[in-house]
Amino acid sequence: MYIEKLKIKNFRNYEEEEIKLNPNINIFYGDNAQGKTNILESIFLCGFGKSFRTFKEKEMIKIEKDFLEVNIKYQKSDRNGKIKIVISDKKQIEINGVKIKKLSELIGNLNLVIFTPDDIQILKNGPDKRRRFLDMMIGQLRPNYVYTLNSYLKTLEQRNNYLRQIREENKPEEMLEIWDEKLAEYAEIISYYRKEFIEKLKEQIKEIHTKITENNEILTLKYITECEKKEEYLSLLKQRRKLDIIKGYTTKGIHRDDFQVFINDKEIEIYGSQGQHRTAILTLKIAELYVIFNEVGEYPILLLDDFMSELDENRIKSFLNYIKNTQVIITCTDKMKLDKLELEKDYNLFKVEKGKILT
Repeated sequence: MYIEKLKIKNFRNYEEEEIKLNPNINIFYGDNAQGKTNILESIFLCGFGKSFRTFKEKEMIKIEKDFLEVNIKYQKSDRNGKIKIVISDKKQIEINGVKIKKLSELIGNLNLVIFTPDDIQILKNGPDKRRRFLDMMIGQLRPNYVYTLNSYLKTLEQRNNYLRQIREENKPEEMLEIWDEKLAEYAEIISYYRKEFIEKLKEQIKEIHTKITENNEILTLKYITECEKKEEYLSLLKQRRKLDIIKGYTTKGIHRDDFQVFINDKEIEIYGSQGQHRTAILTLKIAELYVIFNEVGEYPILLLDDFMSELDENRIKSFLNYIKNTQVIITCTDKMKLDKLELEKDYNLFKVEKGKILT
């Protein structure tokens, strides 16, 4: 699949732009703070219904404007499609001219894999980023996963509120069983999906990482959970009930799951070098791309933000030439570095300057 055309209005520092994209590689270059990442953010918005940079949607609206609008026209092997998102006092989403009521109806229409400089931290800075990596991938491919995860998080919030009421207002502890039962039910489903997709990633990463590192490293994953079975998690919740009441929040659950990454049987978070972290995250992103391809029969669109700042020329060239039949949209500051890569694919260059696209 690929995006044919992107049209944005009042988005960040853009007043109005219409961009025709190359089905292969598209490179947006220019100085910092000119609006390059805003292009990727607008595409991401159409894939997931939210930003990867902020939780405050109104921050995406151009200063002194009261709305933003993003339109995308895309092609899949069996059909074409249009997505329109307008954000003002509220958010409205249309798919092929029809307004949708639930965000889950949007996710999966435009399959995306995104790489940002912050993604280097996925393997370094705790499990929340690793869970988010899994949740974004699975959510595109299993609509029920998004619903179940949101239901779990809502139930978790309610349980945490009641834990504090027990502690502060002496509410009866027995009422917790209502939330415990629902949490365990949702957790078992979420755990199943996460384990399924960890296995799919494991099928891909060994070959990919071996090639990228020229047979010097073997990359493996291990999923960590205490919520695989409903009854086991229910038992764990009961065991930790007193502690949860004291702390005022649920100390165990699917919201604390993690996966570990090992290089040559050593945990990368502890023993990995900076270069190994960079290469490993590239492997995970390529593996994500192939997992999506195997699920839907088409390669997702690859968004690479400030891609070259974290990688040397060999890694960049190896990465871009490794992926096939994929639309890639890149932001960077160094056009000279691009010229040295001698990419095998056709590509379009777009210069970005003060919220304007100069081709």
